[in-house]
Amino acid sequence: MILARVVGNIVATQKNVNLLGGKLMLLQPIDTEGKNAGDEFIAIDGVGSGVGDMVLCIAEGGSARQVYGNAKAPIDTVIAGIVDVVESVT
Repeated sequence: MILARVVGNIVATQKNVNLLGGKLMLLQPIDTEGKNAGDEFIAIDGVGSGVGDMVLCIAEGGSARQVYGNAKAPIDTVIAGIVDVVESVT
């Protein structure tokens, strides 16, 4: 799983038929303190997130397709949850 912040929307005029109606989002991976932790990537939204939201992503194709609800969708990463708070145990 990946903790990330939604930094933008991806607009595609042409999509695979299995992605119709899905929102593609641009994500920035972050650490538990909210600092950038890697390169941006694209994920399909499975929970109704928006720009600025902290989200939890699943980046395993089969699991991502299961969360998205379409086994034929050509996706690798899905937004599976919107995170309210991150608490680190030290």
